[in-house]
Amino acid sequence: MTGGFTAPHIDWAQLAPIIIVLGAGVLGVLVEAFAPRAVRRTVQLTLALVASAGALIVVAVLWAGIGKSGGTEVLGGSVLIDGPALVVQGIVVALTLLALLVVADRTETGEDAFAPSASAVPGSDYEQQALKARLVQTEVFPLILFAAGGMMIFPAAGDLLTMFVALEVLSLPLYLLSGLARRRRLLSQEAAMKYFLLGAFASALFLFGVALLYGFAGSVRLKDIAAATGTVVGMDGLLLAGLALVLVGLLFKIGAVPFHSWTPDVYQGAPTPITGFMAACTKAAAFGALLRIVYVIVPAVVWDLRPALWTVVILTMAVGTFVALVQTDVKRILAYSAIAHTGFILTGVVALDKSGVTAVLFYLLAYGIASIGVFAIVTLVREVGPDGVVLGEATHLSQWTGLGKKHPWLAVTFSLFLMSFAGIPLTAGFIGKFTAFSAAVQGGATPLAVAGVVASAIAVFFYVRIIVLMFFTDPPLAGEHVGAEVTVVKSQGLTTVAIAIAAALTILLGVLPSPVLDLMGQAARFIP
Repeated sequence: MTGGFTAPHIDWAQLAPIIIVLGAGVLGVLVEAFAPRAVRRTVQLTLALVASAGALIVVAVLWAGIGKSGGTEVLGGSVLIDGPALVVQGIVVALTLLALLVVADRTETGEDAFAPSASAVPGSDYEQQALKARLVQTEVFPLILFAAGGMMIFPAAGDLLTMFVALEVLSLPLYLLSGLARRRRLLSQEAAMKYFLLGAFASALFLFGVALLYGFAGSVRLKDIAAATGTVVGMDGLLLAGLALVLVGLLFKIGAVPFHSWTPDVYQGAPTPITGFMAACTKAAAFGALLRIVYVIVPAVVWDLRPALWTVVILTMAVGTFVALVQTDVKRILAYSAIAHTGFILTGVVALDKSGVTAVLFYLLAYGIASIGVFAIVTLVREVGPDGVVLGEATHLSQWTGLGKKHPWLAVTFSLFLMSFAGIPLTAGFIGKFTAFSAAVQGGATPLAVAGVVASAIAVFFYVRIIVLMFFTDPPLAGEHVGAEVTVVKSQGLTTVAIAIAAALTILLGVLPSPVLDLMGQAARFIP
């Protein structure tokens, strides 16, 4: 028999970061099944931290080869390990490592942010029994690893079906994690349901777009679709409709207007450590995938799509900024702030210039670090009941009044992250905005840069309002609080470590951004 099966060649080394993270997620499931309950949390946390750190090290090792080869096609082109993909993978695993510290932390009484039993009906006798038994929801660690694995595949996908699978792999764990909050269970479950339903619609639109693009090009490979834009005649309707639907699916994941309605509800209802993880990592992964679509396929039809893209960018900046001005809940303010930042980052995407890729990658890193830090602080500011029992997070703005006088270091660090969001010089956020708006100008999108500067100036108001409340407003007298009294809880210290690392990186990237910008400038080249 002469014609035998020829085994495909797979460059496993290029897939090592993804395999490490997803493999650790699978091991985490086995730990849930077989490890004794007493050691389960310690084993899960160690496994998640080691896997994230190991994947980050492997990404750094692979980086040396990218400069020489320009990138590698893996699995027949289904996965593309090039500069942008590797940088986004590094950002995702680094931010996941930081977020895991916040997720794993517990108060001095041993309480974490997650419900003791996800399946328990809120307020039921079973839930009360789970609380008394001090059950711990350790499934969150493999769920986070599965989400992170999907986020690593998403920006490296070389075809639209692989991108869709990655989208589902990263989304499904997030739907579950959003509904696991220990406090305000009904709000958390409502957030998870909204996220799931709207996410399902967005995924369906994405898949419908994939079908139309396949009808146009006869392939789901990005390079084949890009090549077909110059050779296929008379089918522009399929191309534009398919591309528009695919972009809708991606714009939903980054929270761009008008596909943003899930963002404030999910940010408010999800466990706060998960909110920080989503704000940082999901945005990085989705923007990585969006960059690949925009820079590989869109240039051929840029004149057809530019009005729609510009409209989305301006609406996103405007809605995020103006609606944040009237919010009274800290998590909802940060949610609308995230929407505004999506608009700022999009200015770099639609620039269609190499400097735009560099700007977006740097902005994602700077924003992700500050997001994890700011939500980590929110987890520590708690309400105290009449009997002195520590309750859930104090998220009403009035409850932050005078916090700077009682807990100055915490308030100063929170202010640092807010100033980075606002784009104040000597913070990472300033460098991110400056590079994004500069890229827009270089790419001929000067009106978007001007709109971004104006929106940034307006957004300073709601950041400064919180700072003024913390430092320059007298705390209310006893009995004048909205709701319960407020305190800053003591934890096991992991959240403090995460906040300190995030604060240090925010300052470092603001003062010495050149090495990171140079690194990302070298990476700003996609495999065609």
